[in-house]
Amino acid sequence: MTSTPGSAGRTAATTPPPPEPPGRVTRFSPAERLVHRATAALMLLCVATAACLYVPVLAELVGRRRLVVTLHQWSGLLLPAPFLLGLASRPFRRDLRRLNRFGPHDRAWLRAALRRRRGPRDRPAGKFNAGQKLYAAWIAGAVLVMLGTGLLMWFTDLAPLVWRNGATFVHDWLALTIGVVLAGHIRMALADPEARRGMRSGSVGRPWARREHPLWDPDRD
Repeated sequence: MTSTPGSAGRTAATTPPPPEPPGRVTRFSPAERLVHRATAALMLLCVATAACLYVPVLAELVGRRRLVVTLHQWSGLLLPAPFLLGLASRPFRRDLRRLNRFGPHDRAWLRAALRRRRGPRDRPAGKFNAGQKLYAAWIAGAVLVMLGTGLLMWFTDLAPLVWRNGATFVHDWLALTIGVVLAGHIRMALADPEARRGMRSGSVGRPWARREHPLWDPDRD
């Protein structure tokens, strides 16, 4: 069997991409995964540089305080950038609307979580459960507060001394709280390999989706 020159290239160019593996469903788009990774990198850089600035042992190990301060300032200033760029993605905007909606099933999920009930019907959830919605709302608000207080500390002419002192107090204690919350977020992610796989590859197993998010219909997403 013979082929004409260039026929293989044309065939490869028109061949559709392979379908997802059987039993797996799409959970996150490439844009959503990119936003998550960029935000996580900037957040971890903020936390790491903050630790080097406030923990004496780490400050002595790292040295070059001026460089650490600069990294901390710019990583904090750029932290909202992935979110703002992600707004150009339709799947990202659609999932933002889901995160902003809190329904009766979310209240049932929270009651079950507080009572430590883990039955298959105790924690109804759509694509995002109530815990994920609360975490997203809290971290978004915390980032805005950190950005505002950080600007007051960075640009000392923006406000009087008493405001800057208050901003420093809020910034420092909220940073500690963010560190604790992030540690909890990472701990929960480490305990759920399929959730991590969904954020890494974009797809999850259908049995996992039915078990953890029974109200979510990925076939209609």
